[in-house]
Amino acid sequence: MNKIAILIPCYNESLTIKKVIEDYREALPEAEIYVYDNNSSDHTDEIAREAGATVRYEHRQGKGNVIRTMFREIDADCYLMIDGDDTYPAENARQMCDLVLEGGVDMVIGDRLSSTYFTENKRPFHNTGNRVVRGLINHLFKSDVRDIMTGYRAFSRLFVKSFPVLSKGFEIETEMTIHALDKNFYLKEIPVTYRDRPEGSVSKLNTVSDGVKVLKTIATLFRDYKPYSFFTVIMLLCELIALIFFLPVLAEYIKTGLVLRFPTLIVACIVAVIGILMWVCGIILSVLVKKHRQLFELYLNSIKR
Repeated sequence: MNKIAILIPCYNESLTIKKVIEDYREALPEAEIYVYDNNSSDHTDEIAREAGATVRYEHRQGKGNVIRTMFREIDADCYLMIDGDDTYPAENARQMCDLVLEGGVDMVIGDRLSSTYFTENKRPFHNTGNRVVRGLINHLFKSDVRDIMTGYRAFSRLFVKSFPVLSKGFEIETEMTIHALDKNFYLKEIPVTYRDRPEGSVSKLNTVSDGVKVLKTIATLFRDYKPYSFFTVIMLLCELIALIFFLPVLAEYIKTGLVLRFPTLIVACIVAVIGILMWVCGIILSVLVKKHRQLFELYLNSIKR
């Protein structure tokens, strides 16, 4: 029998964790449920243990740190990751795991945004943030993923054991999605029901600070995964600035035959040269990224063996 591991990263979810464990045990009775407590102060770990989950700890704060430890420590054929806040009903759990185990999917994405998210979620800035992040990633990476930041996902063993977790916080879901797109993993999305947190349960997300972290993560990963496009954009900006400085000097020279503003001309030339250097950096780094993709494919083959 294939082993299924249900992964629940938790930080102060005492109000909901028991119900989450019970719901998913009913949906997947053969699965092992792991709750990783991230410095909770409300006895989340004790409640989870009493509910029958295997409880472990990650003392470095942040969801990314928790998922890094989960992926390292747990061996399974299919991994189902959910949040401990009871916002994802268990009705789709079996379907998501079957897509991994029988359909060969590397990452199943539970798509909240195509179902009830925008009606259930009462935080308008979160709704806007999800749309912005989705638009940016789909444009930059030429994809069509409908829900970038969902915390409800199923993974194959191949994906889990080859995913280098770099993020420390809630930007981890964005990193997962971009990594899967870049490395050509088999992705599939299914609409899942979303419900807002029950009364008394408090979200750990900070709209502004976590939103900034996610945008920084997108920019960093865009630079790392698509350096040619990233540095070409910088080159074009530099050349535009250089042109703005240069055109008045050129017009003056055509009119008078003299170059009266040498400092402006020098600045224009320096900025233009910087732009060309950025473009050359993009070319060199794109070759390195391509080589890394080739080595990554060989690494995946070694994991399969």
